[in-house]
Amino acid sequence: MSGGLKLVIFDVDGTLVDSQADILSAMSAAFETTGRPVPARAEILGIVGLSLDRAMERLAPDADSGTLAGMVEAYKDAYVAIRARVGAAQSSPLYPGALEVLENLHRSPDILLGVATGKSKRGLDKLIEAHGLERFFVTRQVADFHPSKPHPSMVLQAMADAGTGADATVMVGDTSFDMEMAQAAGVGALGVSWGYHPVDRLVAAHRVLDDFAALPGAVAEMWESRR
Repeated sequence: MSGGLKLVIFDVDGTLVDSQADILSAMSAAFETTGRPVPARAEILGIVGLSLDRAMERLAPDADSGTLAGMVEAYKDAYVAIRARVGAAQSSPLYPGALEVLENLHRSPDILLGVATGKSKRGLDKLIEAHGLERFFVTRQVADFHPSKPHPSMVLQAMADAGTGADATVMVGDTSFDMEMAQAAGVGALGVSWGYHPVDRLVAAHRVLDDFAALPGAVAEMWESRR
C-alpha cells in the first residue's frame, strides 16, 4: 500500500507492557475479599484483554451481580495500591524493544499509532505518563467507553479518529480477543508470542511475531498485501 495515512493499534497489557504481576496480585486480592479460592495463574492470564466486569464474570461465574461488583472494586483498589507503592513504570515495564519500535513507527509521517485496551482511561493515562509515551498515540480507546473486546467498537473508533480505512489499519495484540476484534473490524491482525495467551489461541491472526524488532516490517508487508 502506498499513499495515505496508515494506523497501527496496539493492545497494552501483554503487548506493550508486562503487567502480569500486578494483574495476578490484584485479582488475588479481589477473590480473597470474598473468601473464594483464587483462580490459577493460567486462568487469570486467560481473561486479560477483556473489560474487568466481563473478566470477573468469567472467573467467578457463580457469583451474583453484587458480589461481582464488589470484586471489581476490590481489584481496582488493589491495582491502584500496587501502582502507588511501586510505580507504574516499574510494576508494568515495557517489553524489550517496545520503545524502539514505537519511535521507529512514529518517525514515519504517514503512520499513526493508537491503543485499544481493556484498561480504564485512568489506568491507561497513568501508564502512558509513567513511561513517557504521550507523544506517540493519536487515539486511545479504553474500556470505559466501549463494549469489551472482541467487539470491534474500539478499532472502529480508532480508525474514525485517525481517518484511516480498514485496509490501512493493523491491530497488534497478544490475546485471542485482540485478534478476534481485528477480524470483526476487518483490519489486519498481528499477534505476538510474548504475551499472555498461548500462540495456538491466536487463530484469527494473519501472522504471529516472536520479536518486537520484526514488527515494522510485518506491518509494512501486511499493508502491501491488503492493497
